[in-house]
Amino acid sequence: MQTSPVPQPQRIGVPRETFPGEKRVATVPDVVEKLIKLGFAVTVESGAGDAANFSDDAYRAAGAEIVSDAAALWAASDIVFKVRPPSSDEVARMREGTTLIDFIWPAQNPDLMQQLAAKKATVLAIDCLPRTLSRAQKMDALTSTAGVSGYRAVIEAANAFGRFFNGQITAAGKVPPAKVFIAGAGVAGLAAIGTAANLGAIVRANDTRAEVADQVKSLGGEFVKVDYEEEGSGGGGYAKVMSEGFQAAQRKMYAEQAKDADIIITTALIPGKPAPKLITAEMVQSMKPGSVIVDMAAEQGGNCELTVPGEAVVRHGVTIVGYTDLASRLAKQSSTLYATNLLRLTEELCKAKDGVAVVNMEDDAIRGLTVVKDGAITWPAPPLKQAPAPAPKAAAPVVEKKSGHGHGTGAPMSAKTLTIVFAVMAVLFWAVGAYAPVAFLGHFTVFVLACFIGYMVVWNVTPALHTPLMSVTNAISSIIAIGALVQIAPPDAGVNGRPDGLILWLAFAALVLTAINMFGGFAVTRRMLAMFRK
Repeated sequence: MQTSPVPQPQRIGVPRETFPGEKRVATVPDVVEKLIKLGFAVTVESGAGDAANFSDDAYRAAGAEIVSDAAALWAASDIVFKVRPPSSDEVARMREGTTLIDFIWPAQNPDLMQQLAAKKATVLAIDCLPRTLSRAQKMDALTSTAGVSGYRAVIEAANAFGRFFNGQITAAGKVPPAKVFIAGAGVAGLAAIGTAANLGAIVRANDTRAEVADQVKSLGGEFVKVDYEEEGSGGGGYAKVMSEGFQAAQRKMYAEQAKDADIIITTALIPGKPAPKLITAEMVQSMKPGSVIVDMAAEQGGNCELTVPGEAVVRHGVTIVGYTDLASRLAKQSSTLYATNLLRLTEELCKAKDGVAVVNMEDDAIRGLTVVKDGAITWPAPPLKQAPAPAPKAAAPVVEKKSGHGHGTGAPMSAKTLTIVFAVMAVLFWAVGAYAPVAFLGHFTVFVLACFIGYMVVWNVTPALHTPLMSVTNAISSIIAIGALVQIAPPDAGVNGRPDGLILWLAFAALVLTAINMFGGFAVTRRMLAMFRK
């Protein structure tokens, strides 16, 4: 009898990034330990994490093997983690059948896709993750990277601006707060809004998607609406290309904001298309000298007509920052976040924790990520399956509502139950009337009537009226307090004597409890009124 061979644990390779100026690394020592617990072996190229302040010794301490030869790492790796798309030289070093997890941008890199297919590779493009899947959020490296870039964009703007962001009053004079306008309120834009607002600037923002207005306000910004009614939401949580009428109204609004703003940060991107031109040369010329523009879409052509990708230039007295490596300028933080995203993806690929990654094309998230499978190009992925509409429920039987609106169910008692209750109550009342002292009957009658009135007044009131009911309960409590005082010191105490000790103590207890109820009610009412005064 033959047994199937046990699959051997796979090796994950992490090469040094070769893209000019790239400081990030695809995994970090803390994540290496978790990858090893999943059953994988990890190899890291020497110096891969130096620019992000992760030393070779830190990787060794985490359990990774360090190799100095990049070619040997590519040849020995079953799975390769990278940040930037591989170069032609790196693809040539890749052995056939390797699994590559990376930013690929298949729409922008068709030649690279063909090269990877020729290597019979399996490629998971982290930028193709279906972001609308809730469980995919833990793997969403685009969001992680955009958040870091949005934060860094504000830092670069502050560095080039040369003034305070927050307003100050000093002995040398008054300093007005900086006015920041942010075009695009996606993940990067929202990160920029929060950072600029925290630094004390006056922040305004715009987006084609009206639903982000509340998010902008929650971060301390003001949402500037375009005077044109059109919905801007596109597929997958991205914006769409707007109509010419909307774009004309948008350009008019941008022109007004450019004249007033000290800093403009643009973040507008449309998947698979060049970055839209939002800031024209005329708008730049209209800005105040010393103003700053940070174009976060510079790598895709830029949102400003005068942007030079990768450089900071001065045009018409305005500094235009077109850096394409904003996330890399916070290399340690962005590497840590990216490594965590890849770890969550690896956990989905290796649910058995045996060190073997399985690309399940039936999984919507994995299918969306997979752009090449065993040499066959599988991009673009088919649209996500829509959840089936729930079957219409059978009409529920109409239940007659109760006339009252209190706490009870309102369902009437059955005749049998009602007869039993009345019989029991009749027996109890007969026993009280037959054997109780005459003086007790008067007090008992008052007690029964009080219970009845309390039930009708308090218990049958709808919960929505409980707060106004406090005044009623306080009135009832005052009656109880007066009754207790009469029992403690009756008017005819000098003639008939004072009541016995038991009645005195009961009256005293009633007085104490009533006082607690009254003063507590007043205290609660005062606190509620204070809430409305804020």
